[in-house]
Order: sequence, then structure tokens, then C-alpha cells
Amino acid sequence: MHSLSLLRQHATQKPEAEVLRVSEIFYSIQGETSRTGLPTVFIRLTGCPLRCGYCDTEYAFSGGENMSIADVLNKASNYASRYITVTGGEPLAQKACSTLLKVLCDTGYSVSIETSGALDISKLDKRVSKIMDIKTPGSGEVAKNRWSNLDYLTDQDELKFVLCDEADYRWAVDVFYERCLDQICPVLFSPVYGQLDPAKLADWILKDRLPVRLQLQLHKILWGEVAGR
Repeated sequence: MHSLSLLRQHATQKPEAEVLRVSEIFYSIQGETSRTGLPTVFIRLTGCPLRCGYCDTEYAFSGGENMSIADVLNKASNYASRYITVTGGEPLAQKACSTLLKVLCDTGYSVSIETSGALDISKLDKRVSKIMDIKTPGSGEVAKNRWSNLDYLTDQDELKFVLCDEADYRWAVDVFYERCLDQICPVLFSPVYGQLDPAKLADWILKDRLPVRLQLQLHKILWGEVAGR
């Protein structure tokens, strides 16, 4: 890792991108994706242009505090974790997010971003693992899917469907095959917590012999719906 003085110098090389609105920075167990179970620092940025019906982070739509990239890195470094996830809200709604991701990678972290799939990912640092949603009809935001983003995913990235019901599942299966998603990157099917029975989703996946990963939110299994966990 770089020294804090070098981090501050790096962060101030682009004055226009050095400040972010941050909802929270916390240390927890990664509850989703192929990184499930890994101790991870989460940087949650404030703001989101979407309003998914099942959103569990509405508190991040507003509020937070302004922090320089150097200050974000300083706080993250306190946890001495190799893994960092930048999330939201929708982190890419803030222009400085791209700079933050690059600096985190330059610093030596293994970096992932959780994004809605509604905003352009084409210019993100190639070292960042992109965890991108495909919004289903049940989310209320299916029209926001930016399908061109699929062209910028690699096998280090992951696609995630959050499913409200069987209709969402059937829609997702159609998209999976029509767009040959398994040829792009790993695909995750996740039930809306407290709404879709995970066992039902597991049965559908097995019945259809669908080559996707069933994903449960480990952090909610451990602690419930608690902010900062």
C-alpha cells in the first residue's frame, strides 16, 4: 500500500474529481457475489437515479457527507482489508466515482463495484470487478437497463438478477438465453429478501437445469436488515 501522503497527492491530481458524497464506510462480511464470505470494506456513495420497489438502502438516497478521495482512502485503510466494494445507491451517479475506483486499484486493493446497470460502465478501470444488475419487471425499473453495458463486461465481472416472483424468474431465463449471458460472465439469481422463498427459486433453477448461481444475502442471514452490515 502507498503511504497516506502519496495517497493524498494522488487524489489531488484531479481537483475536479476529488470530492465524493459518502453515505457510509464500514467493514463487514461480503454477503453477495463470488466474494461471499470475505471480510470487505464497503464504501457506500450517496444518491441513486432509480427507485426499485425492493430497495434496501433508501437511506443512501440523500444525506451523507462530503469527503475527499484521500479521506475516503484514509478511513478505508483503518480496516487493513485487501477487499473493497464501492456501492450505493448508485455509485456511478457521482462522476468522481471512476477516479476513486482507479486510485483504489492503484493503491493495491482488490476492488469491486455494485452498479444498477443503468449508467455507462465503458470507461471504468479494467482492474475493477463490475457487479451489474439487470433490472426485472418486478423492480419497477426494467426500462432503465442499459443493454450496451453488456459489451463491456468480461469474465471477471458478474451479472445479477434480483427476482421478486416467478414472473421475474421466467423473464430472467428468457433474457439469459436470448442474450447468451453465460458466454459473458457468471450470472447470479437472487431472491428479494423476505419476498421470494429461496427454496422455490432453487427448485426452479434445478428443474430448468439453469447454469446460474443461486445467491442469498449472507449479511442479512447473519444480521438481518441492518444498515452498516
